[in-house]
Amino acid sequence: MNAFTSKTNSRFDPSQRQDKTKTLVIANSNIRQPDSFPLVERKMIVRLGMKRLFDIVASLSALIVLAPFFLAIALFIKLDDGGPVFFRQIRWGLNGRKITVFKFRSMRADACDPSGIQQTVKGDSRMTAVGALLRRTNIDELPQLFNVLLGEMSLVGPRCHAVNMRAAGRLYEELVPDYHHRHVMRPGITGLAQTRGWRGPTARPLQARARIACDIYYVRHFSLLLDLKILLKTLVIELRGGTGY
Repeated sequence: MNAFTSKTNSRFDPSQRQDKTKTLVIANSNIRQPDSFPLVERKMIVRLGMKRLFDIVASLSALIVLAPFFLAIALFIKLDDGGPVFFRQIRWGLNGRKITVFKFRSMRADACDPSGIQQTVKGDSRMTAVGALLRRTNIDELPQLFNVLLGEMSLVGPRCHAVNMRAAGRLYEELVPDYHHRHVMRPGITGLAQTRGWRGPTARPLQARARIACDIYYVRHFSLLLDLKILLKTLVIELRGGTGY
């Protein structure tokens, strides 16, 4: 099925939202959060404060500038199949707290997976025509600027994962013992792993371990200069066509 030329014949059914919410609660009910997280060193507090200040100014400015663009995208999504504009998913946040992350909906309303178990693959048949374009350009991630403004996320950090995120068929925390060390910092809209090409489905354990190794490296070597380098590289990647699908 060609995601750009085909459309679903059915319109959005509001009852689907209730079913998806029930699925989300059940899927996340058996995930054990880590007992504790290492404390952030004092010398990092000032830098983290500056990072938070930058996040607030940048996200608020971006939301104001992009407001007309957001409205246009919302209209296109509504015209496409009549379903909700945003997709919500529970993901890991700072210190293992669970946060609700927002994205522009890119899949059919009846095919969205709020549990995070079913990863998106290239040419995914669940994609809508508008959604395929949003994902290819990573525009679907822009609503996470609201999460940044609220203090749940950062512009740069370990990419936030769905609570049930799996790699090679296993939960990340089972496959990578140090997995939750990445959560001592706020998750980011972009991160070091993504700029190094570690994004998308993780079908092999090696892919998962490489991604988490990048995240933990970032946490241990965080600096504002590194953030700026990651943001610049992300911008260059997107201007060259992006890596989303």
